[in-house]
Amino acid sequence: MLVLVAPGQGAQTPGFLTPWLDLPGVEDRLREWSAAIDLDLVHYGTKADADEIRDTAVAQPLLVASALVSSGQLFATPDEFTARVGAAAGHSVGELAAAAWTGTLTETAAMTLVRRRGQAMAEAAAVTETGMAALLGGDEAVVVPHLERLGLTAANVNGAGQIVAAGTAEQIAALVESKPEGTRRVVPLKVAGAFHTRHMAPAVTALETAVAELTVADPHTRYVSNRDGQVVGSGQDLVQRLVGQVANPVRWDLCMETFKALGVTAIIEAAPGGTLVGLAKRALPGVQTLALKTPDDLDTARTLIAEHRSPAAPSAE
Repeated sequence: MLVLVAPGQGAQTPGFLTPWLDLPGVEDRLREWSAAIDLDLVHYGTKADADEIRDTAVAQPLLVASALVSSGQLFATPDEFTARVGAAAGHSVGELAAAAWTGTLTETAAMTLVRRRGQAMAEAAAVTETGMAALLGGDEAVVVPHLERLGLTAANVNGAGQIVAAGTAEQIAALVESKPEGTRRVVPLKVAGAFHTRHMAPAVTALETAVAELTVADPHTRYVSNRDGQVVGSGQDLVQRLVGQVANPVRWDLCMETFKALGVTAIIEAAPGGTLVGLAKRALPGVQTLALKTPDDLDTARTLIAEHRSPAAPSAE
């Protein structure tokens, strides 16, 4: 069974969309979305520097757009997607790409919502200087209490020995100086706020207003939620989870447990892929993985899809 996943914030790098613009129709789609959300995706995805695309209000729409245009090269229609993909999920902001893949939101609606999400989270992050850091290695039973003692939140429990802490700049600095026993490294992340914590509460209010205007459908393909790793069959439930998730931890570890329970045999990570495939290689041994980094990876992806083609799957168990 094939699972398609979309990466979260921090996966972006300067110029990462450049090679995708050489494909027919990609630039036109990006320009249409750019006009709809008042953000020049082509400029930011090809010419902007690292600091410019670190801006949450820019990074989030860029990442969802990249996931949509790269996956669009593999699946031409919703019926083809359903026939070939057994489940879909996204990490943090990648959940909006997965919501579009599975038909709960249109692509334009997903882009509109992620634009508001990025703006709202950037506004919330501006209130207090906050950030995030990845802890590599260590036992969750040791790491989480250590973070709590420092006033930090385990904002992403990613599995495969990785937890991402979030909190104020001072709290992150204290963590770097005093990492938990058994943790190999603490790596500050290129994000501009303490996402998936109480610091994002104002963004939840903004998104509640935004989703009230959306047309929502039930997913046509299994959608695995960051909140608890559960398969979500209701479009309204799915959208409410998207809203609440900005201020609550991402449980990617539970998502991967669900992939395993569903019988995953292959995982493809949409562009700019790499992070989630790395986690899967450690947590799901024996599962074939592929990260879409450039269009050069598309032929390999098509071969993998053909080898692991999933029968049409219901949206929920």
